[in-house]
Amino acid sequence: MHVSQDQPSGGTEPEPAGRTPRSLYVPVRRGPAGTVLRLWRTPFGTRTAVAFTSDRRLRSVLGPCQPWIRLSEAALRGMAEPLGARHLTVDPLLTARPPAAWSGTASGVPCAPRATRPQPAGTA
Repeated sequence: MHVSQDQPSGGTEPEPAGRTPRSLYVPVRRGPAGTVLRLWRTPFGTRTAVAFTSDRRLRSVLGPCQPWIRLSEAALRGMAEPLGARHLTVDPLLTARPPAAWSGTASGVPCAPRATRPQPAGTA
């Protein structure tokens, strides 16, 4: 697990010249306003964005029904910082279990594992 300190408010470091920004698998949830980032708290109570380096790692920690999108690290930090998440945790090994009453879907029907990769937000 890697926890990275955020830059001071106002931006992120640019990627080194000639290097492609790494693409991360970011857990999201569906809300009334559309797709929303899922944020966590560190053991010390600090808000953190969470991302994974592969969809396989994401599914092994959060389960096969967890929706996700792919974002660059800079895009994720840019979205999470205004929400108070100034840390980024990459490839966490453990997470807290959801409350017992939570079934994984709003309708209460268990989800089926995704056979195909979901499309990024904003594409059809």
